[in-house]
Parts: sequence; structure tokens; C-alpha cells
Amino acid sequence: MSLRVYNTLTKQKEEFVPMTAGQVKTYVCGVTPYNHPHIGNARPFVTWDVIKRYLEYIGYKVYHVQNFTDVDDKIIKTANAEGVTWDVIANRYIAAYFEVMDQLNVRRADLYPRVSGHMADIIRMVKTLVDKGFAYEKDGDVYYAVTRFEEYGKLSGRSLDDMKAGARVDVDDRKGHPMDFALWKSAKPGEPAWESPWGPGRPGWHIECSAMSLKYLGETFDFHGGGSDLVFPHHENEIAQSEACTGVEPFVRYWLHNGFITVNEEKMSKSLGNFFLVKDILEHYSPQVLRFFILSTHYRSPLDFSDERLDEAQRSLERLTTAMHSLKQLATVQPADSSDGSTADQEVIVRQAKEEFLAAMNDDFNTSLAISVLFGLAKEINIYCSAVTGGKAPYSAAGAAVLQSAYQELADILGINLEQEPAGADAQDGLLEGVMDIVIDIRQQARQNKDWATADQIRNRLQEIGIVLEDSPQGIRWKKK
Repeated sequence: MSLRVYNTLTKQKEEFVPMTAGQVKTYVCGVTPYNHPHIGNARPFVTWDVIKRYLEYIGYKVYHVQNFTDVDDKIIKTANAEGVTWDVIANRYIAAYFEVMDQLNVRRADLYPRVSGHMADIIRMVKTLVDKGFAYEKDGDVYYAVTRFEEYGKLSGRSLDDMKAGARVDVDDRKGHPMDFALWKSAKPGEPAWESPWGPGRPGWHIECSAMSLKYLGETFDFHGGGSDLVFPHHENEIAQSEACTGVEPFVRYWLHNGFITVNEEKMSKSLGNFFLVKDILEHYSPQVLRFFILSTHYRSPLDFSDERLDEAQRSLERLTTAMHSLKQLATVQPADSSDGSTADQEVIVRQAKEEFLAAMNDDFNTSLAISVLFGLAKEINIYCSAVTGGKAPYSAAGAAVLQSAYQELADILGINLEQEPAGADAQDGLLEGVMDIVIDIRQQARQNKDWATADQIRNRLQEIGIVLEDSPQGIRWKKK
């Protein structure tokens, strides 16, 4: 099965075919470093870390560029409030970004260009747009003329007529059209400024990503990513200015956007007071739990944040790590290899798991479904461990190694560390996991046979000893009361 991705530009899933065989060029919009990263920042970077890991796993050489918007109104406002220069603020929070992303096991991009280091490239691009008639200057400000780009709105699906009708009454009357956007802004007191053909000033927001991606990835590249809030106007404007500047279409071949973070099903925002910094979350949950939580939902779907969801993620991750711990414990509990040396049974299990995992990831990087495959493999590991521990099956060091290697291999694609010790884990924990998997299977078989009495008896007896069964996206799960 070939890799298929959902392209925001075409509004459908498409087979991924790279521009250059064996190579992938990717640009992901980075943070504006004026504060510590929040959970909404974490989602796209964890997502693209997994995408890069998977592309490399299936054989691609990936070149990944991610910018820092280190010249911005919010940075300037924060700097002025603290009485420091803008670069002090930018450097502080760029360092904070790397600190929490390292904790979340997000590997570094190949390049992190900053706006402040690319003024010459930005000015050159703005000048080209002016010379070509796609931009105009007014009192030291330079605006992009959206009506000159016939395909404006093709990413977001918006029309200029609708946008004009919905524009505010107090739109700047110096603009030719209400949706014209700033490429260059004239200098104002208390702001950093750079010299340009239109006088001292600084770039508008959108031009930076176009200038930097064109410089490092070329006139057309494979993937451009970011949050769904960037589709309009940021990415729409990137397309307009980039394709107008180069005369080459498309600017990007596949646009991928992750869904919003919600809190109790409301969009996270500072104004609603439901805004969570990553560093604060990590005071209560491990980085692996937060990463697992982010990946447990498909990247394009909304991700609802709550303590309950994080607690669920923590329990789920412990089930996965307990299976790995139990498997490793067999070498000490069963030191002698009592099998005939065959690994055929384990290889069948691993082959099926890998096929299902690849199918999930090839379907638009479906990490939620990929995680369910990990649970399926964990279940097989628990059954094997229980059988060996209970004397029902011979111990095979080679067979255990086959399971362990594949289990960690698939988890590594998701950036999940299964080697960590699960809370309170010992050999008996692994045994209980295996027993519960067997009990749940027996109950499910009874339900399929419409033997409701047996199914209810199993559920009720489990409740009597403090074990509750509950449905989850990964199937029937259990927990202690």
C-alpha cells in the first residue's frame, strides 16, 4: 500500500509522490517566541516529528526546515514591557522551546532559520513583487495586491467577493482592496527596523516563510505544514506571494494541517482562560504521557485536552510499557531456553503487526490506528509471557527477542519509549495484564455467541474484585476501581 495524505489544497487524500525520488523536502511553520510554548504549539511539532520518523523509516531522506518568527508585534510588546531588546525575548523563548521539545522527544529539524537573519532575502522578494506589479508602496508600507493573483483563495476555498463583503468597515483606506496584506511595514517608534528601498521598517508576517522556504527548499517542494488556523490568511498569502514571485506553480505540492486543541470541547484561547503551557503540564505528567496523548488522536481531528484524557493516556502508556517490562523479565524468570529454537510463531505475529502498522501510517499518518496496533502486539506479548510463566509454553530467548525488537521498532516510529519502567511494575503486573487480555477475549467471544449470561457474569465478577471494563478507541480496556 502506498502512502496517501490529505492535501488541504485539493481537499482529498492523494498518493504521495515526491518531487525527487527518495527525497522529501518539508517546511513547517514554527513558533513566535514571545512566551513559553503551549499545548497548541506542541501538537504540530510532535506530529511532524512522527511524520519525519515514518518517512525515514520507509526509506526517504528528509530535509526538514522550521522557522522562528523572531521579529513580531508580540515580541516587541513583551520586550518593551520588560525594558529589554526584542532579541533578548526571542532568544529566551527559543531556548524555552527547545527545552520542552527535547523533553517531548521531538528531534531537531535540519534547519531553524530566523526572520532576523533573512532581511536581505525578504527585501529582495518584496522588491520582485513590486517590480512585477503584484505589490505597491504607500507611505513606506508595501502591500500585496490580492486582485492581481487570479487564484487567490484556492487553499482556503474563499472568494475575494465574499472576503470583501465580510471585511471590517474601518479597513485601511490606503489599500486597493480590503484583503491586501502588508509585505513591509514602515518603522514606528520603539520598534526594531532595517533599511529597505521603501525606508526603514520590518517585514509583514507572511513574507518571511515564503522567503525562507524558497531559499532553502526551492521554488517547489513537497510538504508544508502547520496548524489549521494558518490555512487563512498565512498559508493562503504564502501561495499568492510565492507563485507570483517565481512564476512557478505549485509552490507546495502537499499542504498538511493539524486540527485545533480544544478544552472541554471549546477551542483553547487566552481570552477563555483555558490556555495551558507545556512546562506547566509537565509538572504533573511525564513528557511521554503528553506525547502519547497528542498522538492518540489523528492529527487532523480536534484534540480535546483535559486531566481525564491525560490520566487515560497515562494508564494506556503504562499498559504498553508493562508489556515490554514483562517480556524483558522472562530472561530472568526463565533463564534456560526451553524451546526448540524456532521463532516461527513470533515471526507470524510480528509480520502481521508490521503490516497493520504500515497500513495505518500509510493512511494519512493515522497514529491513532497505529497505536491500536501496538496494543494488539502488547496483547500478544502478554499472552506469551503468561503462557511461559504459567508453564503452558516453552521459553524461547530468540522468540522473545523477535517480539521485543519489533515492539520497540514500531514504538520508535512514534517516538514512544517502551523501555521505561512502568509504575509499580514487576513480573506479576505483566502476568495480570496477560490474564486480563484472556478474560476480555473470553467475554467478547461469549457476546459474539450471544451468551449474554456468561458475558454479564464475567463483567459482574470483575466488578466485585474491583476491576471495571470500559470501551475505548483501542477496544475494551480495564482499570482498577
